[in-house]
Amino acid sequence: MTVSRRGFLVAGGAGLAALGTSGIGRAATWETVINGSFANYSTLESVWNYRYPWGSDHNGTARMYASASDHNHVYLEGSTLVIKATRINWDEGNSSADPHLPIRYHSGAVHARQHVLVNDQFPNWEVRGEFQAPSARGTWPAFWLTGANSWPPESDILEYKGDARNWFNTYKNASGGWSNTIRSVSSPGSWHTYRAWITKVSATDVDIHYYLDGAWVGQHRGANFVGKPMWIIINLQMEGSSGTSGPTTDTYYRARNIYVGRTRA
Repeated sequence: MTVSRRGFLVAGGAGLAALGTSGIGRAATWETVINGSFANYSTLESVWNYRYPWGSDHNGTARMYASASDHNHVYLEGSTLVIKATRINWDEGNSSADPHLPIRYHSGAVHARQHVLVNDQFPNWEVRGEFQAPSARGTWPAFWLTGANSWPPESDILEYKGDARNWFNTYKNASGGWSNTIRSVSSPGSWHTYRAWITKVSATDVDIHYYLDGAWVGQHRGANFVGKPMWIIINLQMEGSSGTSGPTTDTYYRARNIYVGRTRA
């Protein structure tokens, strides 16, 4: 994948908030890894793979269906990615993933071909995007990072679980569990920007700064993130932690202007 580079210099309060305690006042080379990427299906498929990295099922009642020849649940409207969840009225068995819930929906997911990997060479990462997210009971949209080779680590940049509160989550924290910053969002179905700034603070740990619509909302310590590649996933799961029963009509989740960048030491 081609990356673009530009000089980057931290200065002023905004830079301090973005970087936390690492890299302050130090010039670095900034690389754009993903920018946009929804111009057409060819561009989409050069940057993203369909479904989850591990297949069709995860921890809710939706099974993911999408491919280069199947755009019923993952498709483009102009330069906007749309994921549609549809209720089914037949028995498709249970999810193959824990907690093995009965499949009640067909939906979609994509994951980036590029991993986020914090290390000495790439000590700072930025991951952000604009989303129109459903928030009705039984809807569970997400924009998140998760370990490619093992779990944890995990960072949830957008996660709505059946109401109008976004969960910014990090696992694992310094105590070995979850850190959560929960923010009420006015009209999640309107366009909002969700962002994570990840910076290496030790040989093993990172600080993750979360932002909503450009405003800083919280900082989490991500223990044992360094050196562990992470998938970038956009998906619309249903029910599970978002409650039951979910909607009987189609549910839509939209994404645009996805950006991923990193500094090169």
